[in-house]
Amino acid sequence: MSNLYGEQHRKWQEHFDSVPMAERVHDLIVQPTIPEEHAGFIGSRDFFFLSTIDHRGFPTCSYKGGQTGFVKILDDTTLAFPSLDGNSMYLSMGNLTLNPKVGMLFIDFETPHRVRVHGTASIDPADPLLAEYQEAELVVRVKIEEVFINCPRYIHKHQRIQDSQYVPQAGCVTPEAQWKRLDLVQDVLSASELEKVSHMGGTLTFEEYAELVTQGNG
Repeated sequence: MSNLYGEQHRKWQEHFDSVPMAERVHDLIVQPTIPEEHAGFIGSRDFFFLSTIDHRGFPTCSYKGGQTGFVKILDDTTLAFPSLDGNSMYLSMGNLTLNPKVGMLFIDFETPHRVRVHGTASIDPADPLLAEYQEAELVVRVKIEEVFINCPRYIHKHQRIQDSQYVPQAGCVTPEAQWKRLDLVQDVLSASELEKVSHMGGTLTFEEYAELVTQGNG
């Protein structure tokens, strides 16, 4: 039995009489290094989904977005991505510090196409790659253990419209997050953040912020 499958997987494969097919699929698509076609696909993405595990055993799935190519292929077993300013919770970063095992899902909703990555993450606060990512707080490096494509059959086709205005770009001032205007968080903002809030038009009630979120401007 391959390392990808455990007894829990085999149980259902046996239930649905799919053991031979499961083994064949594994042999055909699961690889320990990044082949050229997957490297090109991953490097062309401007978002991915990251799965980590918290201290309670709960999986945490996060959307990570940036400029096209923000995930860098460093070699055939290593990739890197930045951790940008978020909501101050640091769920993903904290999780992988405790349990470095990660899952990554890269999707193209327009083609459609998808690639999965399993690996072990590491963070060095002084990573030299920080200089290559504008406004990045940290850089995560992932040592890849498995990479494989998935059938795109059930991926709904969507069209990409535009970049998020909050993705840091050279020569542009990145807008401050609207949630920092919430009246409920003013007492825990830094002095510099409070000043920015005043320039953004002042505070918002939760109801006003919720209305912005429904408009895609959170």
